[in-house]
Amino acid sequence: MTGLLEGKRVLITGVITEASIAFHAARIAQEQGAEVVLTGFGRLRLVERIAQRLPKPAPVIELDVTNQEHLDGLADKIREHVPALDGVLHSIGYAPPSCLGENYMDVPWEDVSVAVHTSAYSMKALAKAVLPLMGQGGSIVGMDFDARVAWSSYNWMGFAKAALENCTKYLARELGKQGIRVNLVAAGPLETMAARSIPGFSDFNNLWTERAPLGWDTSDRTPAAKAICALLSDWFPATTGSMVMVDGGMHAVGD
Repeated sequence: MTGLLEGKRVLITGVITEASIAFHAARIAQEQGAEVVLTGFGRLRLVERIAQRLPKPAPVIELDVTNQEHLDGLADKIREHVPALDGVLHSIGYAPPSCLGENYMDVPWEDVSVAVHTSAYSMKALAKAVLPLMGQGGSIVGMDFDARVAWSSYNWMGFAKAALENCTKYLARELGKQGIRVNLVAAGPLETMAARSIPGFSDFNNLWTERAPLGWDTSDRTPAAKAICALLSDWFPATTGSMVMVDGGMHAVGD
């Protein structure tokens, strides 16, 4: 299938390196006909260099989702490149090192609040910032790691992801009246920069490799990227508030 996103204008956040899921989502979105705008935070020049490696070089806007000034000016900065948006990918998450590992009980609220603000509340903040550009219809997609259960070492990041899942449902309810769909893609463990910060990440890899019914390749971001682009397209017109599992079927099996 080609042209799935023909004529669509899409904002992609979370590109850090070519290993980022967001980079592959941007690549496939362009291959499917979308006009893509990226956001970057911190290492902006690095993101700009990465943007040149897409099939078509994409503009990059600086965005710190915890900075209200950045959010307030986001719509105007996007308008410098495209007049409106049809889709948005929220691929943003961060937790201080104390929030990951085995020391769950002693993590202070100051650190937990950073994880929740950056990884969950930012979904609402980003949606509000781009809403003037979306009008009637469109799709917002977020990146998740299944938070329905407690994962070893994921700890307070799992808490933040659970908040993200709940935030998605409320956004779906709020934005449905404008025809805007809000969904999540819950990918299995993938070898990204964010994954490297999780103690014991190799244990996730081994678990998925051994038990996922379809198997799982932690270096292959394409399945997750394709799911993102499918949700950004018009092919899920009545799906919102949902979590699409892209994990080789791991979520469906027991011991």
